[in-house]
Amino acid sequence: MNGIHDMGGLHGFGPVEREVGEPVFHSRWESRVFCITQALDTQQIWNLDEHRHEIERMNPADYICAGYYGRWLFAMERLLDRKGILRRDEVERRIAEVQADESVLTPLEAGGRGWPLADDAKVRWGAWRHEVQVTPRYALGQQVRVRNIHPAGHTRVTAYARGKTGVIEKVNAEAWVFSDTRAHYQGENVQSVYCVRLAAQDLWGPQAEPNTCVCIDLSEDHLEPV
Repeated sequence: MNGIHDMGGLHGFGPVEREVGEPVFHSRWESRVFCITQALDTQQIWNLDEHRHEIERMNPADYICAGYYGRWLFAMERLLDRKGILRRDEVERRIAEVQADESVLTPLEAGGRGWPLADDAKVRWGAWRHEVQVTPRYALGQQVRVRNIHPAGHTRVTAYARGKTGVIEKVNAEAWVFSDTRAHYQGENVQSVYCVRLAAQDLWGPQAEPNTCVCIDLSEDHLEPV
């Protein structure tokens, strides 16, 4: 889908500010959101691509202001509510209880919580690769075009690359799950993933730095022959 989340190549946001000695988390709540999200992922409540798509559905102004872990929290709350696991009104009621009496918010005892981890928890987070081989449709050095698609749902194709032509730099013959369909439980559609080299000036015009290229990993269904 198209939205503010697809910020690659956009103008007007200023330079990237580097923070010297940047901590892993800037606030305690960020670390909690990280841990809760990782723990819930082992329960097969959602998959990574579904989680990403939920973030893409944020209000644009909220997306910009929420920050990285604020977006994670948004997606987690929405998915839990929609799947009937933790309703929004339950969360709001608990917030009201804590605001009225902070003594009700007590830390859990360490250890012995008996969290029921799923058997395949170790392979679920991140890009999902199957230990099988597929026959690549394209070859090393072949010229290809990034499909100019604008689906209503999730896609891993960044907007600035759509419709542009590049060259295959690397062919991954392993079977990778296709994120665009996995996000909506429409099948894994395992296929090759390619590293495609695109010239910066082809992407952004003559104002881009000359003799510079960008390499993007793209699924086979994101490409078409030239």
